Amino acid sequence: MSKPRILVTSAAGNTGIPTTLQLLEKGFPVRAFVRSNDHRATRLRSAGAEIFVGDLFSIADMRRAMKGVQRAYHCAPLSPNTLHYGTVFALTAQEARLEHVVMLAQWLSSSNHPSMFTREVWMNEAVLKLLPETTLTVNNVGWFAENYFMGVLGTIAQLGILPMPLGDGDVKKNAPPSNADIAAVTVAALIDPATHAGKVYRPTGPELLSPNDIATIMGRVLERKVKYQDMPESMLLKALKVNGFHEMMPTQLRVYADEYRRGAFAVHAPNNVVKDLTGREPEDFETLTRRVVAAHPEAIQTVGNRLKAIVNLMKIMLSAKVDADAIERRRDHVLLTAPNFVQDSQVWRDAHDPEAGYLPDRPGSNDVPLSLARERSGVTS
Repeated sequence: MSKPRILVTSAAGNTGIPTTLQLLEKGFPVRAFVRSNDHRATRLRSAGAEIFVGDLFSIADMRRAMKGVQRAYHCAPLSPNTLHYGTVFALTAQEARLEHVVMLAQWLSSSNHPSMFTREVWMNEAVLKLLPETTLTVNNVGWFAENYFMGVLGTIAQLGILPMPLGDGDVKKNAPPSNADIAAVTVAALIDPATHAGKVYRPTGPELLSPNDIATIMGRVLERKVKYQDMPESMLLKALKVNGFHEMMPTQLRVYADEYRRGAFAVHAPNNVVKDLTGREPEDFETLTRRVVAAHPEAIQTVGNRLKAIVNLMKIMLSAKVDADAIERRRDHVLLTAPNFVQDSQVWRDAHDPEAGYLPDRPGSNDVPLSLARERSGVTS
């Protein structure tokens, strides 16, 4: 009996690439939806994927991409049009009568969150649950391990500074999952819908880490001292701008950094999701760091790379302040008058409590009451 064909959207992205490669390794035919026929598409094609080049926001393109597939990975691009993409995907999935979808969602996902992107993720999930012939598994991932290198790898490797607005350096606030482990949970659900349909999973790394822990691990891998520096949020926004990120990123990442400082990503972490679904232990942060460093030339300590890091830092310091509120007004973002951070929302807390049946924490020995998780994360109210 032939294996079902699986569509992977955002296939050239951080979780799309490992999802595609892992499915191919397991012998599943994969159609990889990519935006351009670049080196990433070439890599996936060489591994055996069918490459589909198109626009995720186009119903016509998505209809063609869905033709002949039975299952799909729904991975929305981080863009101002997330809800548009989700609607296109849902409509065409219903037309194609997909049997199963795995969605990359968010641990923070809630209907009244300060982040517009997070609210749209919540709405996308709600719409997919309405499809009458399609089952759904939700991958409710938190703060990715690779986020710690985003735009600052050169600064870390060349200047020995990990600059991020993550609050107290000694408080353990995240058990960061790797892209490979996030993908492995997605793959497990895609290849076995009978077991995973209707379930929500939140993969984590193997241990809670503080910003100082993360800096120490980076320093061990780089063979130099790395110091965590709690940078002002304004510097983060300028760094994103200088390093070429879409202007929507500052408007959303400032909220996620606030959630990080509040301890949202430490709630019910770590857990056994990766091991339970894949049969192996989740990847530790040092192993991931060694892979990231090996793959990026800017991590090699040379005079030239150090000069580049210094110039980049000077550009950040001298660049104009980023007004995230003005960006949201200009882009006509939907802004709520009274949004809730997740731990201030009783609805979110009830829905994510293991005692209410929240699946990521069942089964496993790492389950802890919400009150204890908040205490461990430094949250007191």
